[in-house]
Amino acid sequence: MHATVNFPAHGGPALPPSLLFRNLSSSAADGALSPRDHALFKRRGANKLRVGGFICCTGSPGIWGPCATNSAQLAVAEINKRGGILGREIELSVYDAGGPLDEVLTRAEQAIAFDELDLIVGLHTSAVRVALRDITTRHRIPYIYTPVYEGGERTPGVMAIGETPRWQSRPSIHWLADIKKAKRWYLIGSDYVWPWQSHRAVKNYIRETGGHVVGEEFVPLGEDNHEPHLARIRAARPDVVLISLIGTDSSTFNRAFGECGLGATTLRFAGAMDDTVLLGIGADNSENMFCASGYFTGTGAPANDDFQSRYRAMFGPNAPPIGSVGQSGYEGMRFLEAVANKAGSLAVGPMLKAGRNIVYSGARGTVTVRDGRARMPMHLAEADGLDFKLIKPI
Repeated sequence: MHATVNFPAHGGPALPPSLLFRNLSSSAADGALSPRDHALFKRRGANKLRVGGFICCTGSPGIWGPCATNSAQLAVAEINKRGGILGREIELSVYDAGGPLDEVLTRAEQAIAFDELDLIVGLHTSAVRVALRDITTRHRIPYIYTPVYEGGERTPGVMAIGETPRWQSRPSIHWLADIKKAKRWYLIGSDYVWPWQSHRAVKNYIRETGGHVVGEEFVPLGEDNHEPHLARIRAARPDVVLISLIGTDSSTFNRAFGECGLGATTLRFAGAMDDTVLLGIGADNSENMFCASGYFTGTGAPANDDFQSRYRAMFGPNAPPIGSVGQSGYEGMRFLEAVANKAGSLAVGPMLKAGRNIVYSGARGTVTVRDGRARMPMHLAEADGLDFKLIKPI
């Protein structure tokens, strides 16, 4: 998938979604831009800031693609209405970061070479980030990574602003141990870097509470037969199942978890859980399920309420539901604006220096980045049908 989204600087009414996307790969059989398209881009792009949004639109994390794309579009429209970034109007191109990794990397190389991207904003798995950062580093292109992740990103030129286990999972695990008396934990996650690294940290947090892990497994992306996993969980008799499955995999697992009766007897704590995934689980299968996030639709914060109002005004009442992972596309663009304005430059060095210590505002409220680590208001919540009931700030 390769589409271009252009927003007028005057911030007028949004075009219908069908008109926002123009497929640029049809001009050549191999998917590259034709010389005519390339010349057109160069002529019109002299005063543009060309941002590549690498967003998962297919595969298990593709469930977040519609909200992520809309959220980024909304931020771009707002920034362009304010005059753009350093006097340059943003031109956002969206590329699919789902599917086979080698195809995503080829897509990135072509986008940098032919579309002459100035920087990349990514909302995709950490497996893609680990591979894609080698390309952005080689081309010296700034790279902002927005979703929840395992933490520890220190690659020059890469700025990660999502929730990490230290601030998301640790206080939640302590709360479940203190309030729900949880001691026995079973860990299940998708088979890639975010769950691998997150579980390493989680095990330390569980030990801090006097609890212990009674089982752990990693599931291939796209797996939808969860009977063997549920059988092992039932045999292990945990108090809590900590779930690090992503996207539709989390929806199908949690739905099966509820349908087999485990939801009534066993607590669940999920790391990448939001309204989008919850809709896929269904109200009947969300019992005893907890999650923590830097964003929930029901926080009641003025910045969040304003964001949701503008989202609905731009995309209509039937727009894809807002969730924490998809909404991070908006956060990424707001972070970009703040960093570029502070740096006074879009070069990698000045931006990276500015981005390591900065305060910016988005739908989450005020986010503080210190030494490259993002801190934001964090909330613990419990699923309540198809909504989340906030329990407490953490």
